[in-house]
Amino acid sequence: MPVLVPTLVSISAVLSVPVLTGSAAAAPAAGLRGDPPAYRAAAGARPVQGTKSPSGAPRLAPGTYTDSLARGDEKFYAVYLDAKSSAYLSAVAAPRPGSEVADHTDSLKVSIRDADGNTCSSGGSTAFHGRGMAYPIADYATRRIDGPRTNCQRAGTYYFVVKRAGVGKPSAEGAGRWPVELRHQREPGLTGTPPAPPGPGTWSTTAPVPLTGGTKKDTEGGTGFNDAAPIGKGVWQERIKPGETRFYRVPVDWGQQLNVSVELGAAKLLGSGGEPGPRSASGLGPGPGVVAGSRLVASALGLGVYNPARGPVSGTRFVPYDGKPAAIKLFTAPVAYGNRYSAAAPVSAMRFAGSYYLAVSLHPDAAKYFRDGAPVTLRVDPVGRPQPGPDYREKATDFSVAPQERAAADDGMSVQQAAQHGTLRLVGYSGISTGAVLLLALGVWAVVARWRGGRT
Repeated sequence: MPVLVPTLVSISAVLSVPVLTGSAAAAPAAGLRGDPPAYRAAAGARPVQGTKSPSGAPRLAPGTYTDSLARGDEKFYAVYLDAKSSAYLSAVAAPRPGSEVADHTDSLKVSIRDADGNTCSSGGSTAFHGRGMAYPIADYATRRIDGPRTNCQRAGTYYFVVKRAGVGKPSAEGAGRWPVELRHQREPGLTGTPPAPPGPGTWSTTAPVPLTGGTKKDTEGGTGFNDAAPIGKGVWQERIKPGETRFYRVPVDWGQQLNVSVELGAAKLLGSGGEPGPRSASGLGPGPGVVAGSRLVASALGLGVYNPARGPVSGTRFVPYDGKPAAIKLFTAPVAYGNRYSAAAPVSAMRFAGSYYLAVSLHPDAAKYFRDGAPVTLRVDPVGRPQPGPDYREKATDFSVAPQERAAADDGMSVQQAAQHGTLRLVGYSGISTGAVLLLALGVWAVVARWRGGRT
């Protein structure tokens, strides 16, 4: 029965194919060589050119757009707002890694104005705080349907105003144009009375101990909000190049508080044994993040946290590093609709459920310790049980968390990735079952053939 041999071999080959499971879902870490990647805009983002005045301003419907800003630019974009929903308009300025930026003076400012030029939302102003490190910065302006300014509650045309502030001439070195990503999001109104702000003392401000134990899970952060890596509750590990910022998104539901710790482990100072340590990016001496004559990188590890509308929960904060372990910790207020009425910006930003973003930066001068990338640990813990959200008039996709999204993030996957791998796992098991049936059938056939042969 020569036909049996190739048939059995081919079935064996099919059965030897690895079966994909959730633990194999993570892609291998990207190489750390080369320059840090630039911010990646959303797929399908529409290019627009803002104007210097309201006249002729391009209209931004809900969605994502791209533009650019030179130092000193102030640009206008028209938006139509109804009288039944709140609007969130954000801008992300993303100078290329290695660009020259000035702390505190180079900044991004946003606001919303009505057709008469009155300010509906002063919005925010975000500056750099990384001792010369260039990294993406973001802020938003809001038009609340229940806001304090009655002139801003009517339906009609409004203007989103984005300004790049800074000291120096537009032609100065390092003052090249910044790519800017704009986003218009709409939050539906409620069917009933808006929930009141959480009362004093109703939630803990004492951060729990960061998660410990268990196996660290691999992750690979994205370049920005659009390709941010999904992560959930757990301890995650990553390697980040000096000069790089990586983004992660964490589903945080109504009533939950986000407890985060980002850690940089111990390292030895490079350049010992007669080999000079790394210089600054310019090659002219220690960079602005290095204290001359010392081991200290004054602003080595940075963490920024943003809400689902790209509004800062906590501005990017850096901690120093001298070769010993260093960490940045953050514990937020619980997510509550009524937080939007709070005067405290970190509380006000925790106003809806959805994906919260972690932006982790490593200063270029950390190369004196980590030439080929630094091991970074993220301990992520959404504290508390999810609570029912407010009664929106319609589905609020950007401002909600589905149970399957939370489960997928715990495995480091999006819902789509989890569904795909679930299908592959099912197909794999089906293949094994089919192969087993075929082998059994072939075995029975062989036995029958021998039995018949013995009778002839």
